[in-house]
Amino acid sequence: MKNIKILGTGCRNCQTTLSLVEEVARAQGVEIALEKVDQIQDIMSYRILATPGVVIDGEVVHSGGVPDRKQVEEWLTAAQ
Repeated sequence: MKNIKILGTGCRNCQTTLSLVEEVARAQGVEIALEKVDQIQDIMSYRILATPGVVIDGEVVHSGGVPDRKQVEEWLTAAQ
């Protein structure tokens, strides 16, 4: 199981990123533990400059803007 965190305060892009990760994981049959991190202090601890951010198993893999579907698929394929 992969631990995935979506970093963001709740903007539309953050919500879209959360939904996209859930959708791709479901489509690929990948089991994930998904967490939404929305407190500014917690987000800042990951040292990203723009949201949404995506953290997989403690490593920041994306920040700023909605990742494209292919990118999310690659993250989750590598996670298996």
